[in-house]
Amino acid sequence: MIYNEDFETLPREVLETLQVRRLQQVLQRAYHTVGFYKKTFDKAGIRPDDIKSLADIGRVPFTTKQDIVDNYPFGLFAVPMSNIVRLHASSGMKGRATVVGYTKRDIETWSELMTRCFVAAGLTKNDIILNAFSYGLFTGGLGVHYGAEKLGASVIPTSGGNTKRQLMILQDFGPTAICCTPSYALTLAAQGREMGVDLKALKLRVGIFGGEPWSDKIRQAIEDAFGIKALDLYGMTEVMGPGVSIECIEGRKGMHVFEDHFIVEMVHPETGAILPPGEQGELVFTTLTKEAFPLIRYRTRDLSRFIIEPCRCGRSHIRIDRIKGRSDDAISIRGVNVFPAQIESVLTGIKELEPKYRLIVDRAGTMDTLEIQVEVNEKIFSDSGEVRVLQNIERRIAKDMKDYLGISAKIKLVEPNSLPLAEGKTAQVLDKRQI
Repeated sequence: MIYNEDFETLPREVLETLQVRRLQQVLQRAYHTVGFYKKTFDKAGIRPDDIKSLADIGRVPFTTKQDIVDNYPFGLFAVPMSNIVRLHASSGMKGRATVVGYTKRDIETWSELMTRCFVAAGLTKNDIILNAFSYGLFTGGLGVHYGAEKLGASVIPTSGGNTKRQLMILQDFGPTAICCTPSYALTLAAQGREMGVDLKALKLRVGIFGGEPWSDKIRQAIEDAFGIKALDLYGMTEVMGPGVSIECIEGRKGMHVFEDHFIVEMVHPETGAILPPGEQGELVFTTLTKEAFPLIRYRTRDLSRFIIEPCRCGRSHIRIDRIKGRSDDAISIRGVNVFPAQIESVLTGIKELEPKYRLIVDRAGTMDTLEIQVEVNEKIFSDSGEVRVLQNIERRIAKDMKDYLGISAKIKLVEPNSLPLAEGKTAQVLDKRQI
């Protein structure tokens, strides 16, 4: 099934002509309404009029996460706040969130793209969709919600958590599809088995999962537990939210990118050179239709490769393979990207600590865990009331991590000079998960 056949099955030459026209429009808009883009274009010695084909896009400067942070909160908006109908935010860097805005038309576009995803997953208005992606400032919950409503399906907005209640709803309400992170699906399965729930007797037939890297092994575990087809959904707050691409139920090999709304490139993570089809590299996105927050050549740091073979579903848009990891030092914890620099910014605000820490990421059952080991200074460690003092500091760090970054972490304070010296950012992170 295809939701918008006119656009999703465009011949490549027609699609690329449309992309060039929309690219020229968004470059003109960004250059004349966003000071950052005018400055970077001028510095690179190019004007929007210089970009006349898709081959010219390599002349345009990249946009990075740091650029978004530097223009926090609204510096990259291309419309006045009176035209913004919604704000979302996700984890950023150095204590600053990544803030994006949407116009009314942006919300309508986003809703259609998510509807395309649901149709690609084989869903119709007759389905009942349990949406266990988190609602609020993160894009997952509402992004999925609006697409399901546009499809005409019934939505159960459970958000995340309350696992026993979610299992009750799965049994009593009879949803036919579920949307959540793959790790949460495994948590539901584990809790269901503990409660004696016959998971395969549920009415679920399709699961749409995203928000974190996952493997074919995890897909198989989910499908075996629930007796469903599990599909990969991709998106990120900066680019739009969920709905940038999805696997189709017919092919289930690579996620279709909706290229009438996005130009996607694959570049070398270190040099930035555009890579030929089939080679693994870093995904770079340019938004073609976003009004409030256009992004030009945004470096996602997500690693993947293009799949150019035709899909039997009939969609002509290019596919990207499962995300293989990231080219920066971000860690994904239960669907939230966290940067060591963010954690460091919290720790450096506490005078009793030394600027040496280590992050240990693991998995307890089906859930990601994060332990933060950080050194305390000599004075605190030698105090006679060290146990009480140390416990208070640990509680304070845990609370700050939750308040500022939205993550739960186990805090372990260690004596001075006990942690190994880091030889670069990644040396501070020990990831024990087998993704």
